[in-house]
Amino acid sequence: MESIGNNEPPAAPQSLTGKPAEGERRQGMHAIGVAVSKLAAPIVARRGGGVLARLKAEWGTIIGSGWAEVTWPSALGRDGVLKLRTSSDAALELQHRAPLIIERINLFFGRQAVTRLTLVQGPLPLSPARGGPTIRTLTPSEAEALDARLCEVADLELRAALARLGRAVAGREN
Repeated sequence: MESIGNNEPPAAPQSLTGKPAEGERRQGMHAIGVAVSKLAAPIVARRGGGVLARLKAEWGTIIGSGWAEVTWPSALGRDGVLKLRTSSDAALELQHRAPLIIERINLFFGRQAVTRLTLVQGPLPLSPARGGPTIRTLTPSEAEALDARLCEVADLELRAALARLGRAVAGREN
């Protein structure tokens, strides 16, 4: 029997194991990561953040290594417009192949994630260095001098690695 002046709610019925009865919620601590991900998932999906992150991570797989060397996805708008950085020598051909690129991206995601491309010409953030130094082959006397310097190194793997390094340094053309 409850008292009329009691302001506390009645305790939740519990089973013999101490767990709340079915359909009842227990107050207490919960993992915050689950709650935050449930709150953030719709926002990220609406703003395209998850799509852009996957695009960047899988860019070479989605459009192929040839196009991945000369393009980079930099932003994705809410309306599905993908801003694509590109080298100036590939921009014209990329403009003509835009429908194919959009189709590949949407096929990868299984839905219409990109509706249009906007091309921005300029340097790519991950562009490989072009035209590295050329290494000439050493003359027989240079090779003998290098081998003589390395003959005292006992570890064979270390000796081989040092020999490769020595050939690269001595054979560099400026």
